[in-house]
Amino acid sequence: MSKHDDAYCLRSRLSWRLLSLQAALLVALVAVVVGALCASGFVLAERDEDRVIELVQRALARDTQGSLILRPTPDLKQLRSETPDLWFLVRDRHGHSLAEGAVPAEFAAIGGGLDQISQARLGWQLFEDDPRKPAARLKRVDTDAGNVQIITATQGRLTGAKALVMTSLAFLGIALPGLLLMGTATFIATPMIVQRAFRGLDTTADQARRIDIHQRGARLSVDRIPLEVVPLVTAVNDALARLDQGYARHKRFVADAAHELRTPIAILNTRLESLAPGPDKTRLLEDAARLATLAEQLLDIQRLDRCGHPFARVDLVQIAQGVAADLAPLAIAAGYELALDAPATPVETTGDAAALERALTNLVQNAIQHGPRRGTIGICVAGPASIEVTDEGAGIPADQREQIFEPFYRLAPLDRGAGLGLNMVREIVLLHGGYVSVADGPGGGTRFRISLPPIRHS
Repeated sequence: MSKHDDAYCLRSRLSWRLLSLQAALLVALVAVVVGALCASGFVLAERDEDRVIELVQRALARDTQGSLILRPTPDLKQLRSETPDLWFLVRDRHGHSLAEGAVPAEFAAIGGGLDQISQARLGWQLFEDDPRKPAARLKRVDTDAGNVQIITATQGRLTGAKALVMTSLAFLGIALPGLLLMGTATFIATPMIVQRAFRGLDTTADQARRIDIHQRGARLSVDRIPLEVVPLVTAVNDALARLDQGYARHKRFVADAAHELRTPIAILNTRLESLAPGPDKTRLLEDAARLATLAEQLLDIQRLDRCGHPFARVDLVQIAQGVAADLAPLAIAAGYELALDAPATPVETTGDAAALERALTNLVQNAIQHGPRRGTIGICVAGPASIEVTDEGAGIPADQREQIFEPFYRLAPLDRGAGLGLNMVREIVLLHGGYVSVADGPGGGTRFRISLPPIRHS
């Protein structure tokens, strides 16, 4: 199986894809909003008052009288040349001041009242004042002239590195909290939504697990499942319907073939009975009996569908006595003794008497057909609810004891048996909630044991 065919967790994949989509949408939204604000003038574009304050801080000094002066530094000269509307105001705590450019009246007289403030941004209310009014930046810094207060609103040139840092910080400040909030909500809500949406699918899966060959006509429910999954469930139901139809045709063919075989087999048995006694007659009767058994086994395939509806109390002693009486002539004719060991009191279970009788008949016929034509075939009924069939044949190898219950399996390739008898035994016993096992017989040979649930007495 390739990696593309591997199963995956829908909740996990859906959560990550939703998170990726949210992140992309959030980035796009932030870009659109920032771009719109920049275009409208509400966002500072190439604005860097801190750079102006930094250049003034490095150039500031005092003359011999203690007044504030600016040294003609190259950076300050470049700032003046590239910023025609440059203005700033410098004050110290002793009342000395230095100004350059047209200081707005709004900011010219407020420095003294903010001596205790280390930094501030002074501006206007958004959407209610003129956005073209510059917002001032106030900052108290240490210079060669001592600690001073600088106020400016000049739009200095913003360097590329600083623009990148400011943009990144703005994005993180706006987008990251929202992304974290949406991601948390996604990873919490998505599994809950998927689980709730597929709750009906769990019920459908349970129905599918309970479907077997003995419950034909079963269909998967489409109630309370997502519409996206309905085509799949419908296709499975259609496949089940086709399987049911094919199985029904197969069953009809098997039943019809078995019924057609019974008539010529009965005629054959009648003609064989008229032959003079001898070894050839015995062999022919055995062959006819195998044909009759095969026909009955084919019919058993059909009877299994009706087995156990409903179950009733069954006495295993009576079943064993009936099978022994029916098969004793065939066993004796083949050279065996047929022994029955059963208690005088009933050994009861719940089931289908006819089906259990067929299972025991198949075991005894199997012993007659595959035995050495001598010795004893034993039928033993024991509590709480079991029947054993033993023979004195060659036995069954341990490595083949599970395979012999498979349909059409033969121990010997040239075996004339159909390979259906033991499979039918297992199916009947399983329908009754029991199990069948095979082991070595007490005196050699093979021992088959049918174990069934006993009746619980309250």
